[in-house]
Amino acid sequence: MNLHTKVIEASNGVPIPQLGFGVYKITKEAEFTTATREAIQVGYRHFDTARIYGNEKALGAEIRHSQIPREQFFITSKVWNTDHGYEATKKAFQKTINKLGVDYLDMYLIHFASPKYIESWKAMEELYEEGRIKVIGVANFEIQHLEELRKHAKILPMINQIETHPEFPQNELRAYMNKHQILHEAWGPLGQGNKVLLQHPILKEIADHHHKTVAQVILRWHLERGVILIPKSSNPKRIRENSEIFDFELSAEEMEKISRLNSGKRYSIHPTGYIVNPIFNTLMKLFIR
Repeated sequence: MNLHTKVIEASNGVPIPQLGFGVYKITKEAEFTTATREAIQVGYRHFDTARIYGNEKALGAEIRHSQIPREQFFITSKVWNTDHGYEATKKAFQKTINKLGVDYLDMYLIHFASPKYIESWKAMEELYEEGRIKVIGVANFEIQHLEELRKHAKILPMINQIETHPEFPQNELRAYMNKHQILHEAWGPLGQGNKVLLQHPILKEIADHHHKTVAQVILRWHLERGVILIPKSSNPKRIRENSEIFDFELSAEEMEKISRLNSGKRYSIHPTGYIVNPIFNTLMKLFIR
């Protein structure tokens, strides 16, 4: 199976490749080039970036370098906290597509539910209606944020990108999203490489049974839950390994064993931590100019 043929449809019918490639924190030029070229060669076509990552321009250059038609890629970016508001979001979107060197985005997300996200959403709805974005959604939104957005939105979010891994499966939020046809996308699907998770004896036992790595088992667990996932790596060997998850299946018993790992443990800070810290947001605004 080609990576880009395993898709999940958004509520508007747009197909999203279920396995994508994240480029968060890959900012060194040589490292970025090596990682993205390996990912493209392996077959990844879904790439997830954000203005705050500082590598939109580099991603656009690598997509053009591949000489693969633009329409074969699924490109996601995000509007940062300091660009929230109707006009600011419109400007941020234009800067993003200019850096990427594209005419449209396949998916655009509000990165966090910081102040003025309602106004940002109105701008994104207009960009969607103009055909400049194929899928609009959010990231790091909790139920209360989604409920507030529902009060004001003409178009409901089609996806929510949230921290998700076996110790933090987001079951309550996931049930809410399923009810409202909001797709579940996982960032940090491997627990950001946490050694405790990647060396867990239950996962190791399942991995040995399938002659796979623990990381591959975790990624397969996401797939079988119907989650869209964007693992990140700059290691060519791991980039390839992360793609080799379509040739085995987990049994119902194995899925149940993994479900018992739920401890409610986040490996990142709570999303509100990125919203309420004005110093952090100011520094990031300077960083991404």
